[in-house]
Amino acid sequence: MKAAVGDRIIVQATRPGAARRDGEIVGLHHPDGSPPWDVRWSDNDRVTEYFPGPDTRIHHYRHAPEDAAATLPPHPHLFAD
Repeated sequence: MKAAVGDRIIVQATRPGAARRDGEIVGLHHPDGSPPWDVRWSDNDRVTEYFPGPDTRIHHYRHAPEDAAATLPPHPHLFAD
């Protein structure tokens, strides 16, 4: 299982009464995206090191290349000053 910074992680509840957790991957420990990851959990905003189990799902998001911002034209200002 591989991840990138900004991906969403969802951990399904494995026992009755347990809540499903979700969070954002905010840090990687390996350049190839393999676990463990640093996850900011949405329920308490804490960042913890996480090793995924069989109940873990990742929602991958497309990540723009690092230099994409330099090649895109600036966005027009839409708010009145």
